[in-house]
Amino acid sequence: MTTAIDAADAGETRGAQMPDESAEPGASPDDLAWFTLVAREHSTALVRYFARRGPRQDAEDLAADVFATAWRRRDDVPREAVLPWLYRTAGFVLANHRRKLGDVPVEHLPDSESGRVADDPELSALFDDELRGALASVGERDRRILLLHAWEGLDGAELATVLGISRSGADAALSRARKRLREAWGERLTF
Repeated sequence: MTTAIDAADAGETRGAQMPDESAEPGASPDDLAWFTLVAREHSTALVRYFARRGPRQDAEDLAADVFATAWRRRDDVPREAVLPWLYRTAGFVLANHRRKLGDVPVEHLPDSESGRVADDPELSALFDDELRGALASVGERDRRILLLHAWEGLDGAELATVLGISRSGADAALSRARKRLREAWGERLTF
């Protein structure tokens, strides 16, 4: 069975049909060439992003949703920061996917995030219980920032693009998230 990663390496796409310039008014051959290059360069990163954060069987479909959005909004995608834009969009796609998994009446929502953290494949992938516990104790935003930095290799301007904030704001957010993780780690190691 061919995966999206294999298909991307072979110069093909799977899960989303490649657009053609006749399918949409206003699409140029340059648009198609740009999109093909973006899909080839970044499909592996997006599939891995989703595989670490949700059910692996959904990773390719979710990545295809991101690429469909990139095609529709191709004029809005910053050419100098395509991958951060894709990761930002992937965050929205993942949030929507998680909301669709089941309707939960407001009165049944937990007061804390501990239930979601326990079932989070992103955290389950971590082998060290202490680190997993420390990450679970920091807030959702801090955890997201730390994992985007550690796993996706984003910092500076790329992290700012994904978070939708300024570069200095992203640097400060990463610094605060690291500090909170150090504090949480220290609290877990005290006897």
